[in-house]
Amino acid sequence: MIALGIVGCGGADSQGATVSVYVGASLCKAAKGELAAHGASAGHFKIAARCLAPSEKAGGGVDLATDGSNARRATSDTSAVATLEAPGPGTKFSRSILESAGIPLLTSSSGSKAMKAVIEAVESAGSSSPRSKVREALEPS
Repeated sequence: MIALGIVGCGGADSQGATVSVYVGASLCKAAKGELAAHGASAGHFKIAARCLAPSEKAGGGVDLATDGSNARRATSDTSAVATLEAPGPGTKFSRSILESAGIPLLTSSSGSKAMKAVIEAVESAGSSSPRSKVREALEPS
């Protein structure tokens, strides 16, 4: 548990620490499959996929309260390095919450491709400040 706090704060000794990727419900199965195919380790870190609650309403639309709750779940986790969501109206709402915490939001219709991009970003992050390094890799200026 202490290692997670060190990772979130950018501590120098993070070898083997776990970073979390929060994944929208519709992408979670494919994202977990990509992670399993790759192996749970990337660079200095282990990666955990954390599935989020579905926010789609029956009959169409999204539940913005669920989107907000999902985004706040990621922002309260010091090990969070990215959130993956399918494109849709809820991403506009959750993006602002995630940006305030410096967590990149990657929108994709493919959970596998999105997780692969995060794995590559984590691998190139080095051993410190994984959240900011992953954000830089996924959201270049």
